Amino acid sequence: MTVRVRIAPSPTGNLHIGTARTAVFNWLYARHHGGTFILRIEDTDLERSRPEFTQNILDGLQWLGLTWDEGPVFQSDRLDLYRPKIQELLDKGLAYRAYETPEELDAMRAAQKAKGEAPRYNNGHRNLTPAQQAAYEAEGRTAVIRFKINDDREIVWNDLVRGTITWKGHDLGGDMVIARASSAGDIGQPLYNFVVVVDDIDMAITHVIRGEDHIGNTPKQILLYEALGANVPEFGHTPLILNQQGAKLSKRDGVTSISDFQKMGYVAPALANYMTLLGWTPPDATQEIFTLAEAAQQFGFERVNKAGAKFDWDKLNWLNSQYLHHIPASELTDQLIPYWQQAGYEFDWEGDRPWLEQVTALISQSLTRLDDCAAMTHYLFVKDVGFSEEALKKLKQDGSAEMVQAIAAALPNYQPLTETNSQDLIKQVAKDLGRKEGQLKPILRAALTGETKGPDLIQSWLLLNHRSWDIPRLQAALAAID
Repeated sequence: MTVRVRIAPSPTGNLHIGTARTAVFNWLYARHHGGTFILRIEDTDLERSRPEFTQNILDGLQWLGLTWDEGPVFQSDRLDLYRPKIQELLDKGLAYRAYETPEELDAMRAAQKAKGEAPRYNNGHRNLTPAQQAAYEAEGRTAVIRFKINDDREIVWNDLVRGTITWKGHDLGGDMVIARASSAGDIGQPLYNFVVVVDDIDMAITHVIRGEDHIGNTPKQILLYEALGANVPEFGHTPLILNQQGAKLSKRDGVTSISDFQKMGYVAPALANYMTLLGWTPPDATQEIFTLAEAAQQFGFERVNKAGAKFDWDKLNWLNSQYLHHIPASELTDQLIPYWQQAGYEFDWEGDRPWLEQVTALISQSLTRLDDCAAMTHYLFVKDVGFSEEALKKLKQDGSAEMVQAIAAALPNYQPLTETNSQDLIKQVAKDLGRKEGQLKPILRAALTGETKGPDLIQSWLLLNHRSWDIPRLQAALAAID
């Protein structure tokens, strides 16, 4: 058997990390077995589906490296496939038209609630006579299509993650609506549970891998597979992604869409790597860094957890930093430039590329996210940097002005400034003033960068010197001291 799996997002919002993690597991399973990974866009909710969400989904999956083998297939293009299948169920007597009004259904649920019963459809129109149907249609009523569910039926499947799962037909809420209301003789818009099954049959899906929030749909869908005379695929319901309080991760927790993670400065390999660990444990539990291809070689559902996977920002940040620290400066520079531009920094981004790559090399080992670069390098892009409270305090210490003045006076004699002669300058000034280098360097940092902490001092000085900003900074520090 050739493994065929699918990811089937709905374009009613941006690509959510939960959907993306499901895509990761499907992709890993397909690649592990040499199978086929299919992308299907479930856009039957015409009122809420938006083309910009579809594009966001496609872009997000591609950015993560989750290339698909077939698709994208759009459900909205396949209505001619669904309606004949509904008619087939009607012809077999496995489905029927139900004419209750919304008010009658509400009254039914209210009566059930008053009795302490779970709300469910009472199958009241399952056995209407042709005369009764004609009478309802004469009233101008529209009919939904309902699929018959045997209350006495027991539905059992062996879940790839959770083992044997059993549902009673009685717990499925009565006969299921599979098409929205329509006028007499017509079939309205087919609904989710039905079109999913038809699509999976048509695409020869062998394994349905999705979040555990879909477990309640599975018994209904199994009944539909059987009613349509198709083989039932295997099911695997993966754990939900939870916040730190143990609730399902939602928009209230802040960032949840893949495009948001991308904007924040997470790189695709790190985020994809992290998502593999959200519910799956590799055979070597100590291994935490691997590519999708490497994970696919080891992936199996025997190591997918049943319990929810808590989202750990610290772990994601650590993984992201590990990837950033190994990106070559030239490549990393390309990824940092948009964040510098977004910060409003003005620079000849192409004309002075070597300088930019030196800036990148200066901060690369300190980055956690790409967007950290703007704050880290502010002093290199803004001419009048200003001085923090801590820097001013250090500059106003006794003897600081003398040190800054001595460096400024000596600096013209050490041009062009290099890593070696900048160190020589510091040693000479410290000697002339009877100071230790360790006393002079913090003052020099405060004067040059406006801060008391930051990237390597000498490299920062060389970068400022390239822009002829070091002497003006020293002069500004002297003015601030006065």
